[in-house]
Amino acid sequence: ARAPPAAPDHPVARALLAELGRPLAAPSANRSGRISPTQAAHVAADLGDKVAMILDGGPTAHGLESTIIDARGEVPVQLRPGAIAVETIELVLGDRVVRGDLEPELPNAPGQLASHYAPEAQVRLEARDVRQGEALLAFGPRVPPTDGPVINLSPAGDLTEAAANLFAALRALDASGAPAIAVMPIPDRGLGEAINDRLRRAAAPRGGPTADHFDI
Repeated sequence: ARAPPAAPDHPVARALLAELGRPLAAPSANRSGRISPTQAAHVAADLGDKVAMILDGGPTAHGLESTIIDARGEVPVQLRPGAIAVETIELVLGDRVVRGDLEPELPNAPGQLASHYAPEAQVRLEARDVRQGEALLAFGPRVPPTDGPVINLSPAGDLTEAAANLFAALRALDASGAPAIAVMPIPDRGLGEAINDRLRRAAAPRGGPTADHFDI
């Protein structure tokens, strides 16, 4: 049996559905492979006149896309880490969630392409210093010295705050004109799993031009 359509949490989205009076299918509002939008201004920058209207409901609350779980088998499998940490899902289910192959030969969920969420600038991970010309995506209270652009995802080292700020920070550093972005290490636990997943894909070799279609 098919699952019922999901009801969005945001009041603007619920008001839109109430006004429309019918189900609504909605892809992500960005071009495939590019940095995900978390504000209406990001959508406008990506899509411009390709869309007739942008409905601004404010910045996204979580900053990351949804967690995707395949629950069709006997054991639930995580296909994409996201805004709900897998540990939280395990607590609700009372069972272990298996980490699936996040880069299968044939993607079976959104966000599984090796190169995805990518800025124009090159991305260097696990950076403990900043090289000449690099912008810095920092995390935590101890930031290496640099004369270039710096955005700290969370000076307090809070992964929830870092997740909420991730894509907006990547966009801002990309817009600074720096040819590369150095990214400080981020713990690979809780929401850090999803943050690092996005950063690894942003840093992956670019396989070709950005596709001219919407992501899902």
